[in-house]
Amino acid sequence: MSARNAVPLALLRPNEQGVIADIVGGTDAHVRLLELGFTRGREVRVLKNDFGPLIVALNEQRIALGHGMAQKVLVRLSCPS
Repeated sequence: MSARNAVPLALLRPNEQGVIADIVGGTDAHVRLLELGFTRGREVRVLKNDFGPLIVALNEQRIALGHGMAQKVLVRLSCPS
């Protein structure tokens, strides 16, 4: 899946969802995001994005993610189901 037309996860608003297109950044960040389940092709939905960390739904889990890390996850927007 290409990262073309993808936006950082940090820019999504609550209830917006997308498919992970790519993960950018250094090796440590990349490995950490993979350990959390952020892999290409997986759907992610933003539950909270205001002050503090983003709360996202991924793999039937809720994950808190700092804005810096969320900038490294590129997603393609999809329609809510």
